[in-house]
Amino acid sequence: MKIKTVMVAGAGQMGSGIAQVCAMHGYAVILHDLKEEFVERGRQAIAGQLQKLVKKRRIAVTDMEQYLGRIHSSVQLKNAQKADIVIEAAVENIEIKKNLFAQLDELAAEHTILATNTSSLPITEIAAATKRSEKVIGMHFMNPVPVMKLVEIIRGLATAEDVYRLVREMAVSLEKTPVEVNDFPGFVSNRILMPMINEAIYTVYEGVASPEDVDQVMKLGMNHPMGPLALADFIGLDTCLSIMETLHSGFGDDKYRPCPLLRKYVKAGWLGKKTGRGFYTYDNA
Repeated sequence: MKIKTVMVAGAGQMGSGIAQVCAMHGYAVILHDLKEEFVERGRQAIAGQLQKLVKKRRIAVTDMEQYLGRIHSSVQLKNAQKADIVIEAAVENIEIKKNLFAQLDELAAEHTILATNTSSLPITEIAAATKRSEKVIGMHFMNPVPVMKLVEIIRGLATAEDVYRLVREMAVSLEKTPVEVNDFPGFVSNRILMPMINEAIYTVYEGVASPEDVDQVMKLGMNHPMGPLALADFIGLDTCLSIMETLHSGFGDDKYRPCPLLRKYVKAGWLGKKTGRGFYTYDNA
């Protein structure tokens, strides 16, 4: 089988980024979400990113038009029938993902691979919601997708070797670097990153240092391009909390216990850059 058509289920920041990269590398893309306004918002985000590339003279206007022409809007999940692979980029909630995969299993063609962009949830459990566990796999892109090169490819317990190979080849075709990861909570990236972010939040919670000074230490002392608290705001504090809860419940180890300050900010609706306030304040919300 050759992957030619990709459905991206979820037109948010991650989904639109995945759709953009796929379209730029020759794939026909079906960008799907629950409402037309969500899909249109995703398309506008892609157009905005492509326009920036045009201004920087990295692509031509004709290239931009060609890429956008490869992206087709969808609000009907039955459009999965047309896809060789569906990459799910919905909210980081296991029940929502399992429900979506059960529907996709019924609607998609027999050959269709079902991939999830989950950042921490168990692939095997998601696959169990389908009758095609061998065709379910994790394909975890990094944010922002058009910029970051890494893709974690996570096999579930039943994922077939040929499915893994096809997904790996697709990642390479997108000019990404695939890394094979086993199905453990948080995989590699977030098992390492999120406890660091959580510990940075604890240093603020305990009054050790301000967010600005914590970030300065990590940028100037450890040569990180972005401080952990600014990064948490960029990722979304609700997403950080969700991943920490997945790690905590998955391993049963209190070293993964989410900081109370993280919970408080999420309850207050201070989710970071997307809401205009997190550990820092932003003007774009």
